[in-house]
Amino acid sequence: MIKAGILSDTHLTRISSDFLTAVRRCFADCEVIIHAGDIVDVFTLDVFRGKTVHAIHGNCCNLSTHSALPEQLTFELGSFKISLTHGNQFGRHGMDIEPGLIKHFPEADCLIYGHTHNAVCHHTAGKLIINPGSFQLNGRYGQPCTYAILEADQELNGKIYEFPFR
Repeated sequence: MIKAGILSDTHLTRISSDFLTAVRRCFADCEVIIHAGDIVDVFTLDVFRGKTVHAIHGNCCNLSTHSALPEQLTFELGSFKISLTHGNQFGRHGMDIEPGLIKHFPEADCLIYGHTHNAVCHHTAGKLIINPGSFQLNGRYGQPCTYAILEADQELNGKIYEFPFR
């Protein structure tokens, strides 16, 4: 079984000790990390050294991150095809974004996006769709800090988690 940690919308300009603690607690047993954009600065991915990282830029990333990371990415996780994009090019809200994802990535088994800061994990049109929400320790509008774990074995299983602050 392959275990992948999924996060998005970190919006970091510096790495704090709280962020490092959160990363260690949430992704310690994940061998793969998937970041669905709005990293802001690509240096943020340095905290995942030693893990396989799949990441794309989002609409709030700086120019060096736009240059270093693609807008979309398709890769394999075990025997499954995973497609990753921030989602802003398809709309503003999940209900707008998801039909565009399905149409744009017809062969994907799993579609991962960010942008909305709202966590979702469900099956639609025979695909697993995941938005891990926002991995910010102080979410907008009182939203919790969320992330997802994706397990690839005989089948794909995803689950959303809130960061345990206490």
